[in-house]
Amino acid sequence: MSEILVLYYSHGGAVHEMAKLIGRGIESVPGARARIRTVPKVSANCEATEPDVPASGAPYAELKDLEECIGIALGSPTRFGNMAAPMKYFLDGTVGQWLNGALIGKPAAVFTSTGSIHGGNETTLITMMLPLMHHGMLMVGLPYSEPELSTTRSGGTPYGASHIGGAADDRPISEDERKLCIALGKRLAQTALKLAA
Repeated sequence: MSEILVLYYSHGGAVHEMAKLIGRGIESVPGARARIRTVPKVSANCEATEPDVPASGAPYAELKDLEECIGIALGSPTRFGNMAAPMKYFLDGTVGQWLNGALIGKPAAVFTSTGSIHGGNETTLITMMLPLMHHGMLMVGLPYSEPELSTTRSGGTPYGASHIGGAADDRPISEDERKLCIALGKRLAQTALKLAA
């Protein structure tokens, strides 16, 4: 089995749910397996630390996860049109992988959740692409052959999967958003397996 990393940070739970759906899409492709990982919170208090093992959910990512997997799906909630600080902090620590070219040629996809339809979901997806492109990764999006891109009244973009969670992050993932998450995972896995062959 070839593993694809689903690396996310989730504050309210929506991005975590999206990560599981993307993992489901990955595992719908024969020969592909999802490795789901998260990153710890970042604190403004320099003495504050997260436990070594999260109390619930996916384990914390290690840099070796990036190197061992044949592709990466990266997810974060939106923070002022950009990825959340914990994800940026983790990516800032990947200089060693950049220096040795560990991610060059691997496919990557991105996903996000925002509070409103104009909350920066597309800019967040694009800002998450930038460090991946600096690593030499190949971006995988969602083509308009996915019918939900043309019919969705909630999240969904050609840049990657997205969710509109509402101001209180209490909106469930819509059926269109769910299908697009699964489709993104499937497309990433198919691409990764072809490139790894």
